[in-house]
Amino acid sequence: MTPTGKDSGPIGLGIVGLGMAGAAMVHAAADHPDFVLKAAADPHPAPRQAFAADHNARAYEDVRMLVRDPAVSVVYIATPHQYHAEHAVLAAAHGKHIILEKPMALTLAECDTILAAAERHKVHLIVGHTHAFDPAVRVMRDIIAGGELGKLGLIHSLNYTNYLYRPRRPEELDTALGGGILFNQVPHQIDTARLLAGGLARSVRAQASVLDPTRPTEGSAAALIQFDGGAVASLVYSGYDHFDSDEWHFGISERGTPKALAHGAARRALAETRDEARMRTETFAYGAAAGGASPHQPHFGITIVTCAQGDMRASADGVTVYGRDGRREIPLATDETLPGRREVLDDMRVAIRSGHPPLHDGRWGKATVEVALAILRSAREGREIKLEHQVAVPAGS
Repeated sequence: MTPTGKDSGPIGLGIVGLGMAGAAMVHAAADHPDFVLKAAADPHPAPRQAFAADHNARAYEDVRMLVRDPAVSVVYIATPHQYHAEHAVLAAAHGKHIILEKPMALTLAECDTILAAAERHKVHLIVGHTHAFDPAVRVMRDIIAGGELGKLGLIHSLNYTNYLYRPRRPEELDTALGGGILFNQVPHQIDTARLLAGGLARSVRAQASVLDPTRPTEGSAAALIQFDGGAVASLVYSGYDHFDSDEWHFGISERGTPKALAHGAARRALAETRDEARMRTETFAYGAAAGGASPHQPHFGITIVTCAQGDMRASADGVTVYGRDGRREIPLATDETLPGRREVLDDMRVAIRSGHPPLHDGRWGKATVEVALAILRSAREGREIKLEHQVAVPAGS
């Protein structure tokens, strides 16, 4: 795929879905020197109006209007999961490069439909944001790939949050429509583990739990993923709003802001609302909360990487390496706006300018979906699930 002349200047970006993820991408793009916000689409008037006023940009009620906008070269899609395939195919058909929020889709067949559309219309496709884009994760991947700590043996990712008790739309509590942690939260862990281990997962053995009948979807899970080369990843996630693992990450939130721990607060707030979907929009959509830079690095729970000659993990402001000579810190810059999401935009910029396909492309996104589906299947069938659609991290990426 070759770069196109119309993309040689600032890249026009359109945001489809101004909820929590879309709002974060708006803030990241607003401060990115190579992108300019041209348009957004959302069915809710309040975030549309806030976006149009803040960015002097067009705001549409329907995605079909946005993809026809000639000023938009890249479409970022953060609509409900069951619409990802439809909206990605629509964007590709109008010649737009695509950044598609995780999960790529809800089935492997839908992933294939998106892949075919991107290839047919010769547009770039990046699947993300996931926390595999976080600067600390990329530093750890570089250390592993460079061999500084020897052979990779174990990746352990643990995260305890209030996820299931944040206000939700009805489909977010229905696994068949992409609800629950296995499509919304665990893909961050899968994507990170795949990047660190080289991408080629071989099999999954997992257990998942539905512990609250009023939130009838998976709220906790544990998975063991085996990789080519002998490494293994252990993933643990719970969204039941009891323990908060940020207590073990210096009291810093997922986005890198100082956090006052409030165990059970999300449950209590939810119990007092009568309109959960409305509360979700009013709390998380664009315009409801301030964006901007965070003082610390983003993270997703606690990820510890074990190699033959040392361990490492993300710290508040970098990566901590525990080796034979003791502990040392690799600092990371903290002056970026929303690191992680900025890297998503960087990767798309490089793809457009150079024609080189991004690492987190459609085949990578499909492989992560395959692992998420395998976790669900393993939990339901009580057995190990072999994987067939994995792709490797390209050499030198």
